[in-house]
Amino acid sequence: MKPETLAIHASNLVKSTTGDVTPPINLSTTFFRGEDGGYPGGHMYSRVSNPNRSALENTIAKLEYGEDAAAFSSGNTCGLAMFQALKPGSHIIAPDDMYWGIKKQLLTIFNDSLEFDFVDQTDLNLIQSSIKPNTKLIWIETPSNPLLKVTDIEEIAKIAKANKVTLVCDSTFASPILQNPILLGADVVMHSSTKYLGGHSDVLGGILVTAKKDELWERIKNIQQTGGTVPSPFDCFLLTRSIKTLAYRMKGHCENGKMVADYLNEHPNVEAVFYPGLESHPQHEIAKKQMKDFGGMMSFLVKGDVEAAHKVVNKVQLFAQATSLGGVESLIEHRYSVEGPDSKTPKNLLRISVGLEHLDDIIADLAQALG
Repeated sequence: MKPETLAIHASNLVKSTTGDVTPPINLSTTFFRGEDGGYPGGHMYSRVSNPNRSALENTIAKLEYGEDAAAFSSGNTCGLAMFQALKPGSHIIAPDDMYWGIKKQLLTIFNDSLEFDFVDQTDLNLIQSSIKPNTKLIWIETPSNPLLKVTDIEEIAKIAKANKVTLVCDSTFASPILQNPILLGADVVMHSSTKYLGGHSDVLGGILVTAKKDELWERIKNIQQTGGTVPSPFDCFLLTRSIKTLAYRMKGHCENGKMVADYLNEHPNVEAVFYPGLESHPQHEIAKKQMKDFGGMMSFLVKGDVEAAHKVVNKVQLFAQATSLGGVESLIEHRYSVEGPDSKTPKNLLRISVGLEHLDDIIADLAQALG
């Protein structure tokens, strides 16, 4: 089945006595045991598994062409589980513009147990030369947050496989509709399901999808189930419901995103626009090769200093000045202010998540804010 169909029907696993067309919310924390000691309903205890979580994991695994998926309580706990599953002393190659929440984990939680290097992953030679005898993981993020860099998944997968290193791809900005890293050679795909999968800025979550059930995956599942970093049944219900419209929401985000990028690219008060769909983007050809479309995320440099950027972000009316992304509403954010003084993000950079409002209204708001 095509993604549009899978997104709607893959989660309809529950055959309820009341004949629900969509899976009901199952709030039970514990489940009946059969006379033989087994669990006829397939579930024992909700920390280990739950019908709503199973439906969510099944849907995303199918959309990402993986063998299995593990849902977590947030995108950050996906990173936490991935790093906890590595043996102490393991070396990680990560992006130099890695999402700050995951990067902060390495710098503050795993700084004594793991080794890591942050490199420009658009340079394949640099990735190759960064591999050490104890390198166990290459973590890529494409498109990246907030600079919208695009890394070549297929080529990095070749490097990873040649060196017997696990490749994990954070594909949050793309969603499973626009990009499928497993088909390009990645071992694990990560999504912050808070973003496009949820799509309505009302649910927190994260999910990992594996290409195959191996020893590393068993360690990750153990961390999920024994560690208990799981989403609630209601959160899983909300995500499963939202994913049914994911393909069509992404079409709208892509259509609006391309037009907004073109508008900003021509604006006299904009210094540069970072959007993979622009031919001027340095990795545009790579994006064309591995993405079906280019999404609704972009960032741009306001001409002037940090104060000029603050003036724009404080003047918008339709855009919500707020963190996060991927919701139906347009969001704008001064990333440097969020990331703090150690950030390498340009001080005049604004990141925008283009929503599903009418294009004319989105551009009108940017026009009055930019002047």
